[in-house]
Amino acid sequence: MADRTELVTTPDPIIGLFNDRESAERAYQELINNGYTQDEITVVMTDETRKLYFPLVESKTGDKTMEGLGAGALIGGGVGAVAGAIAGLGALMVVPGLGLVIAGPLAAGLTGAGTGGVAGGLIGALVGSGIREEKAKFYAEGIGQGKILLSVAPHSEAEANRIESEWLDRGSEGAIRQ
Repeated sequence: MADRTELVTTPDPIIGLFNDRESAERAYQELINNGYTQDEITVVMTDETRKLYFPLVESKTGDKTMEGLGAGALIGGGVGAVAGAIAGLGALMVVPGLGLVIAGPLAAGLTGAGTGGVAGGLIGALVGSGIREEKAKFYAEGIGQGKILLSVAPHSEAEANRIESEWLDRGSEGAIRQ
């Protein structure tokens, strides 16, 4: 009898564009609460968006700390989920030539992408990670307009359905599988 090996496939990544910090924070925190790690979640925004929503704040020692919640957060010890990801991830990449801040798995895809405009470099990285070009253009345009992109590869089909539904309920644009 022939040996049958079943292929186990994982669902396609889900990508969503969030219009503001609060909705991105809630979606990110929900992923963390459901067992995803910072290394599994990609966060992409322009450096301008990062400065608007997650500004650098001076600590008492004069060091710059990416808290994103202002001086009150430093005193209270709270850090927003996305701000924490940006501040604490080893896979963080700031791409000055593109004006992007990227945390998570997609950062590796942008290594050396410092030439060209924001849209061109980001589209190339998104396409290189398996996203169809028309969708990559949509996401790059949204990021250029100040939106925050989150992406995650769900652990199961049930998780994919749950995340997709939650993100759409939170007002995410393009919360779809690729």
